[in-house]
Amino acid sequence: MTQQPLTEVAETLSDGIVVSIYGDIDLQRSPDLRIALIQHTEGSHGRLIVDLTSVSYMDSSGVATLVEVLQYQCRSGGSLILCNLQPNVQSIFEISKLDSVFNIVPDIDTARTA
Repeated sequence: MTQQPLTEVAETLSDGIVVSIYGDIDLQRSPDLRIALIQHTEGSHGRLIVDLTSVSYMDSSGVATLVEVLQYQCRSGGSLILCNLQPNVQSIFEISKLDSVFNIVPDIDTARTA
């Protein structure tokens, strides 16, 4: 049985990429997520749009990973946009007040124009 990849470049834009994340992001998977997202953006100074449609659970290590990727993007002149957050994941960002730090939009169409 073939396992779904953790991430996949869903779309290449003129100024960045859209990356879809699959599955729960917890302490076990967040280091691999960090590596994958940074590899997707190495050498790029554009936008990284992260589609979280298929992530129904994220713990604090997953959030910390996204904070690291946000910092990486800022240092390299890029940006990070999160979209399609499931209610459980959205609440983690709201409770931690990180919804004011991240650019979070409701859907991929909004992210493309953000």
